[in-house]
Amino acid sequence: MRREDGLGTVNEPVEQQAKNLTGNLAGKTVWVMTDGKAGMENQCLGLAEALIALGGEAPIVKRLAPRFPWYSLPPQFWFSPLSTPDFDGEPLTPPWPDILIATGRQTVAPALAIKRASSGATLCVQIQNPAWRHDAFDLLAIPKHDGVTGANLIETFGALHRVTPEKLSAEAEKFRATLADLPRPLIAVLIGGSNKQYRMTGAVTQRLAANLLTLCDDHGTGLAVTASRRTGAENEKHLRTALADAPCWFWDGSGDNPYFGLLGLADAIVVTADSVSMVSEACATGKPVHVIELDGGSAKFARFHDGLRTAGMSRPFDGALDTWTYDIPDDTARVAAEIVRRLSS
Repeated sequence: MRREDGLGTVNEPVEQQAKNLTGNLAGKTVWVMTDGKAGMENQCLGLAEALIALGGEAPIVKRLAPRFPWYSLPPQFWFSPLSTPDFDGEPLTPPWPDILIATGRQTVAPALAIKRASSGATLCVQIQNPAWRHDAFDLLAIPKHDGVTGANLIETFGALHRVTPEKLSAEAEKFRATLADLPRPLIAVLIGGSNKQYRMTGAVTQRLAANLLTLCDDHGTGLAVTASRRTGAENEKHLRTALADAPCWFWDGSGDNPYFGLLGLADAIVVTADSVSMVSEACATGKPVHVIELDGGSAKFARFHDGLRTAGMSRPFDGALDTWTYDIPDDTARVAAEIVRRLSS
């Protein structure tokens, strides 16, 4: 594998780079700093876990909850980010970490303040586009569809994540007995819903239900379905009713979250287009990924999905079941390897 990214050309595989750098993380403290949103925090935790795999320490998680007016202001107006906002969340006090992994608008000013307070000793890593002072961070990991460039930037296909073969195998075992009676091939159906860019309408839901039933009728598949709060009560009710007589397991929200277990057990994945994180996690399995189109969208989402289709990772979902293979993106491992390289340089 040879790669080119915003950091230049690297002539050896990421896996070999990681092995060569193992040991440089010993004793290094790691903070993960987010606003507590699960989708964003999981990206940081995924990167922290990739560092653990290279010999790193377990992270300390800092969830910020700044009060008014700070949460509504852009980062350049946070004049004393470590004290003035009067955080309701985790305190930000020394000793400062060796590595800070942060994401989200609320973390931008505090992250750079920590870097200053540590006299530059903290390696400051920002996931997603901070939209301010790109050159002040040591490393940025930003999806390619954002269209950002810079010397301290690694472009990723999509979102960083916590998906690894080991996690999928372990989580699959937790739910294997629960889903054992469903026919194969087993399709994991991951349903998001409406957000700022997309709308999950009644018409979309009806079309999705019909296409899922076509899968069962034409291909003899079993369905393992999980929905989110954004799906909406009416949409979820319609799906449950439509799939009531199908070979389908629909998570009721109780007990352990089956998300990673479904990814591990599935033969193929059907996922809504509204979440870069969910689609990225699905593609990290190496399994066929069929994307459910919703109403709406944006230019950035279009670039994201076009990029995945062009790379052969995903296809639109229309009730057909295709099988194919593709090279699994190694974004999280690449960013972790670059962090260790920078610590050792």
